Amino acid sequence: MAGYRKLGRPTDQRKAMLRNLVTSFFKSEDGRIITTEARAKEVRSLAEKMITLAKRGDLHARRQVLAFITEEEVVAKLFSEVAPKYAERNGGYTRIIKMGPRRGDAAEMVILELV
Repeated sequence: MAGYRKLGRPTDQRKAMLRNLVTSFFKSEDGRIITTEARAKEVRSLAEKMITLAKRGDLHARRQVLAFITEEEVVAKLFSEVAPKYAERNGGYTRIIKMGPRRGDAAEMVILELV
């Protein structure tokens, strides 16, 4: 697991939040989510690892992805739609686009999307 940022949360909450963000990222129809910059940088590394595992396509890789992403439909989509799209690409599957500060607390908001 990545985990260079604590994101102001205890370990169990942080892991659950990152798992949910990665699941939401792959679950979205357009392959993009809006979140804070710090969260997006953590989710980016985890999402790219999931895509790299999905590109392998074997049973062991599928089980490793299922250990992190809890929804089987999302894993099926990852292996059948997302991974073949990046078959000849060696990393760099996501991009972060800055949107500006959030109104409430001025946290830097970004769009994390698939390239």
